[in-house]
Order: sequence, then structure tokens, then C-alpha cells
Amino acid sequence: MTELEIRNVQLNAGDKLKIVGFILEDAERFQIDLGYNPNDLALHFNPRFNDNLDGMVIVCNSKCDGCWGNEQRDPINPFQRGFKVKVTIKVTGEGFEVELPNGQMITFPNQRGLESLTYVQVKGHFRVTSFKIC
Repeated sequence: MTELEIRNVQLNAGDKLKIVGFILEDAERFQIDLGYNPNDLALHFNPRFNDNLDGMVIVCNSKCDGCWGNEQRDPINPFQRGFKVKVTIKVTGEGFEVELPNGQMITFPNQRGLESLTYVQVKGHFRVTSFKIC
């Protein structure tokens, strides 16, 4: 399990986060989190390869003071174990637009209403090879 954690970053509406990496051969899940800290997240983006309920699924959620919000589950998961992928997350005023490897877009609302994000974490069965904010 690998982890990349960046604090004191500045992400605002209009910014894009581009993450390129390799999904491990035996991956069960990985996550990309954006927020203030691990307990206050505006976006928890979590592709899962063997979810107890839905099998291959992408789960998005938010977290406030350590408590999870209402999750959004998308049954279309184009991620594949053992492949290099790029994930682009655009911060909008209303939420987040996540571009998946197949060109599909997932949107998730900014349920927390956070205007500026200062924390990024990539964790799980994913090895980051490139990270860019533009």
C-alpha cells in the first residue's frame, strides 16, 4: 500500500489536479482525497475492484470532522489492475469533475462548501508516477 500526502497546497475553483500512476496487479482499491486534512474532505474518490456490495464500483464521498457524508456509487469502473492510468480532477465552484481513463466524467458536488482546498492524499494500491496542479 502506497501513500502520497501533500499539505499546505492551494486548490481553488478552476484548478486541475492531474495524477498519473500505476494500479497494482493485486489492487483492491485506491483513493484520491481533497480537503483540509484527513478528517475534513471535500472529495473522497475511491475506485474499488472488489466491493462487498457492487464488485467493480467507484465511490465518491465527503467527510466532516471525521464523519462520512452521503456516498455516491457509480457502477461503471473503467480502471484495470496492472495498468498505468491518468486521473484528472477539476475543481469547480459547485464541486468536482473527475475525468476517467476512458474519457467518462464523474461529477461530485462540493457538499462541504469548501472554497479553497489545502490537502491532497493519494493512498492505496496505486503507485503515483506524476502529479501536477494546473
